[in-house]
Amino acid sequence: MIKIICLGKLKEKYLVELVNDYLKRINKYHKIELIELKDEENLESEAKNISKYLKPHDYIITLEIEGKKLDSLEFASLISNTFITNSTITFIIGSSTGLGASIKNRSNYHLSFSSLTFPHGLFRGILLEQIYRAFKINNHEMYHK
Repeated sequence: MIKIICLGKLKEKYLVELVNDYLKRINKYHKIELIELKDEENLESEAKNISKYLKPHDYIITLEIEGKKLDSLEFASLISNTFITNSTITFIIGSSTGLGASIKNRSNYHLSFSSLTFPHGLFRGILLEQIYRAFKINNHEMYHK
């Protein structure tokens, strides 16, 4: 299973449609769950709320600007190799102020998509597209480049 934990609810219709489209596409390959949490007043409050959704055996990937950068093939390998020993991969997208230290410390892998900053709603779509691309790559299926 793949879980994506993110803060804030999408308001823009086009982003909701983008996210729903990729959730539907990914579901053909693997079970996926999107968990939207309320933005809190501080990072540690958010961390406590996020922790409620983490299981001891989840493989946790935090999305952080200072994380490791991968290309799409490396990302696909990360997904494939992680599922060999873990049944659940949990991606965590922090709020606009980042992630609390307790969540970063619990992370198994610190991942960065770019040194650029993206709007959180749009980034959900980018993450989902890359997860979908990873499944296409891992299944040796054609996908646009």
